[in-house]
Amino acid sequence: MNRPVPDEVILGLLKAQPTHGYQLLEYFRSPSELGRIWTMSASQLYAVLKRLSSNGDIVGKELEVRNAPSRVAYTVTASGAQKLDAWLYDAQPSTSIHRIRVLFLSRVFIANLLDMPLEKIVSAQMAACQAQQEIMIAQKQSSQSEIEQLTLDFVIGQLKAANRWLKESNFNILIKGTRAETQFKKASPRSNQFDQISIRQEKS
Repeated sequence: MNRPVPDEVILGLLKAQPTHGYQLLEYFRSPSELGRIWTMSASQLYAVLKRLSSNGDIVGKELEVRNAPSRVAYTVTASGAQKLDAWLYDAQPSTSIHRIRVLFLSRVFIANLLDMPLEKIVSAQMAACQAQQEIMIAQKQSSQSEIEQLTLDFVIGQLKAANRWLKESNFNILIKGTRAETQFKKASPRSNQFDQISIRQEKS
């Protein structure tokens, strides 16, 4: 399985605000944003920007900056926006624990940043994990190998933990500069304004 790539994440960041590479890099350096999800160097980021530009998903425009080197600001194209939407609402997301941590949480971040619905993203991940858990349980029941059963037990335990986390977590998060953050700051301490826009998943 190939390593996750941040192409669609960068498309989401650029859809939120057309900008240049250095500012994008700050998202991946900040632990309070994407820094605990992705490890991204400047050279890796610019390689992704080059790939997205070559694919026609973004376009760059050189900006003159006073007393500083010129910078290229990138904007998402129509094809890039379609690719982003398809990624956000993938009906069959991976059930790999690593990919849940990286790709699912990236989807959550970008959906919140763009003020897009989260229900389908969370529901798709829950359904995928539940289906994979049932497959692993069936394989364990038919297995005659103790080491295979132990291995499947471990995987089943991971999937159960992931499903419990998906059911119990509130994924409607505050991101600096978004409308939700502005609403939260404007609300009084006694107000339930923010509570009304949270979407805690009900336990099944």
